[in-house]
Amino acid sequence: MNNRHHIILASIGLLIILLLYLSSCQSNVSIQTAQYAVNGQKLYISHCQNCHGSKGEGLAQLYPPLNDNEYFKQNRAKLSCIIRYGMKESIVIHGKIYKNQMPANPQLTELDIAYILTYITTNFGTSDSIYSHNEVKEAIKACGT
Repeated sequence: MNNRHHIILASIGLLIILLLYLSSCQSNVSIQTAQYAVNGQKLYISHCQNCHGSKGEGLAQLYPPLNDNEYFKQNRAKLSCIIRYGMKESIVIHGKIYKNQMPANPQLTELDIAYILTYITTNFGTSDSIYSHNEVKEAIKACGT
């Protein structure tokens, strides 16, 4: 009975250690996404928050909210271009039309834009994926000016 008790305790101990180990592991992708989002938050605060709000809620009929997951999915490549070159045409978000122009941000690097988009889509949307530097670079190259 004593040996059986020790085996059960040892098995429980190993199970606990295994569970703790597995719960503490994060994939490199999620770590990189978190790093991009943290850097993106800093940039968002200084370049985007005045118009789009601290929680991406937008500002009345002036500036759109940044939580329309469907728009993000359908326009993933276009988002990089909007940040870099601005937007002059109207945009429809959650069925509302927003007509104010978004200014261009030529001072932001492609990596800055990747950070910002990762922050916006993971914090205001439901995405858990990263916008890579290469993805933004290719999107900007494709959209031109």
